[in-house]
Amino acid sequence: MSELPELVKDLALILVVAGFVTLIFKKLKQPLVLGYIVAGFLVSPHMPYVMSVVDKSDIQTWADIGVIFLLFSLGLDFSIKKILKMGASPIIAACTIIFCMMTLGVIVGHSFGWKEMDCIFLGGMVAMSSTTIIYKAFSDMGLTQQGFASTVMSVLILEDILAIVMMVMLSTVASGNSPDGVQLLGSIMKIGFFLVLWFVVGLFAIPLFLRSVRKLLNNETLLIVALGFCCLMAVISTQVGFSAAFGAFVMGSILAETVEADKIIRLVDPVKNLFGAIFFVSVGMLVNPNVLINYAVPILLLVITILVGQALFGTLGYLLGGQTLKNAMRCGFSMAQVGEFAFIIATLGRSLGVISEFLYPVVVAVSVITTFLTPYMIRAAEPCYNFLVKHLPKQWVRRLTHIQTNSTGESATEDNLWKVLMKKIILNTLIYGILSSAVIAIMFSAALPICRNLSIKWTGSHWIGNAVCGFLTILFIAPFLRSIVMKQNHSEAFKALWTDRRINRLPLTATILARVLIALSFIFYVCNYLTRFKNALMIAVAVGLLILMLLSRWLKKRSITLERLFIQNLQSRDIEAQKQGKKKPLFANHLIDRDIHIANLELPDDSLWAGKTLHSLKLRNRFGVHISSILRGSKHINIPNGGTILFPGDKLQAIGNDEQLTKLSKAINAELQPEVTNIEKHEMKLRSFTISKTSPFIGKTLKDSGIRDEYNCMVVGVDEGQKNLTLITPSRCLQAGDILWVVGEEKNLERILALG
Repeated sequence: MSELPELVKDLALILVVAGFVTLIFKKLKQPLVLGYIVAGFLVSPHMPYVMSVVDKSDIQTWADIGVIFLLFSLGLDFSIKKILKMGASPIIAACTIIFCMMTLGVIVGHSFGWKEMDCIFLGGMVAMSSTTIIYKAFSDMGLTQQGFASTVMSVLILEDILAIVMMVMLSTVASGNSPDGVQLLGSIMKIGFFLVLWFVVGLFAIPLFLRSVRKLLNNETLLIVALGFCCLMAVISTQVGFSAAFGAFVMGSILAETVEADKIIRLVDPVKNLFGAIFFVSVGMLVNPNVLINYAVPILLLVITILVGQALFGTLGYLLGGQTLKNAMRCGFSMAQVGEFAFIIATLGRSLGVISEFLYPVVVAVSVITTFLTPYMIRAAEPCYNFLVKHLPKQWVRRLTHIQTNSTGESATEDNLWKVLMKKIILNTLIYGILSSAVIAIMFSAALPICRNLSIKWTGSHWIGNAVCGFLTILFIAPFLRSIVMKQNHSEAFKALWTDRRINRLPLTATILARVLIALSFIFYVCNYLTRFKNALMIAVAVGLLILMLLSRWLKKRSITLERLFIQNLQSRDIEAQKQGKKKPLFANHLIDRDIHIANLELPDDSLWAGKTLHSLKLRNRFGVHISSILRGSKHINIPNGGTILFPGDKLQAIGNDEQLTKLSKAINAELQPEVTNIEKHEMKLRSFTISKTSPFIGKTLKDSGIRDEYNCMVVGVDEGQKNLTLITPSRCLQAGDILWVVGEEKNLERILALG
């Protein structure tokens, strides 16, 4: 018999140990991530009395794949539109928390005397809170329906996105001995360039591809296609100097805007769980008990730093984001732990060889301790708030608890019109400028050598090849340049400013001229790169070409078509959600009372409420909530009446405050059918018995015999010696000698057989 490879043996050991440990952690109601880390510690070479992994390099390769799929899944949960709709509040909070915690981490690292790169990576790790652990804590404590919980989750989404950018920046910092500000700025611009390019191109190409093959996609093919896109973008990302994980995240966020996103999330989830488990087990394998003992004091100080720092700077960030003092403290205290991204950042540091070996187990230990303390920190927020209210000056308390309301006036001021117009112009110019740059780069790197070689081969000179490549390049970027110049010139904001005051016409004209110069610069660059004519001639040619573009109806039609296609792809998932009734109602953001909000609740399959009407449940009287709609499959029941019956799996949209919605959520999850124990005793069996002369069933019809009603069994037929059983009617009288075949539970069958 052939010997199994060491990789298979190691994988078997990892999964078996992880399975048992995570069952224990599930029983103890602890995050499974910690269970994986403990399992990794148990199978590591640092545990001498148990079996350990033999080939750590193969496991590390699988762990790297796990990071890719983890970030791919994170990207699938990320929506560009969702972030844009959040407004400035979560962005301010997230940036404040990350900047302050990174600075605090670097300072603490320097106080320990650690080297500079250890301090920088430590700052990045302590700044990352855990989305998984916080969501688990909210669920266990019944806080998911409270208003502050959604605010925390919004900031955590932004933190995850900023963590991706941070990983790219840390890679840049680690690549040089002393990177300066110019290098960091160049890296940021490079990230922005490729992000915009990939998103725009991806949202054009991928939805079109999926739409064209939608009839061929089943669960198997869709999974393979999605993972193929993930790995392809991971490869492309590494080719341009970024990490594979960054590319996987980008592809996930592109697929998140497609109609197939929900299905992809469901299909990829098991793959993510498998490889993610291997990654977190590999994290635990690096925990050295000797390191934990030697660095016990730094671990304790880091735990205190994270608890106090997140409570303080987290509260500050949410206050600057516009939250009241109470909500800000509840949000800030919730984030006092080190999350999964800290392990990913630590893995990055180890793979680059820039951090010390002790830092990894130290951060893992800090993460474990802060995770266990998370529920206690969440509970401590309200007592700390009450303490502050008693001791702070009353004027401060009034200011910190004041909620600013937005103006509801429909007429925008002139300043607002300028802000809206300039924002759209800058964004439009940035996107189309990046697309034009990408086309020029591709043409000059791929098409230009081919054109030159063919030109030299046929004519002996490369000038014709330059001319052909230049003409094609300008033709390809022409729709983008036209959009830079003409877009927003006929918008409502532009028209309103133009007609409102004559003094506005000069700066409006200046915006057009500035965009003309930007478009000219692209054409001038192409011409100047391919020819040796004087600059004046190049500018003249560029102006002439630009005029032709502006007068071209074909270019106008083409640019409008491309823009509409992009918007259609971007909104396809929202359109599908509207069709299925899953989209949040528009009135949700306009509720009068700031404490009242909408919560989405799902009726469990074994709920006692299933089959009952809303009137009989008396939800308004018991909890003070209003059910605004019910989603049942693809059916959307708006404003259900008292006679509406609830079914298992119904998704309820309830309106109420934090306290009311929390009580409703607890009741939905508590009022369930009792769990069936000893399920084996409820197995249905088939038995035959012969009616004896003393049986009480003789002379009775099947309906009156009580076999169904009294004994909870069913007669499926009577055996008359034929090939098939004879169906028996309810009105037939049973006689001695009849052979009945009966289906029922064992205990009920025994009662009938005793009377037979």
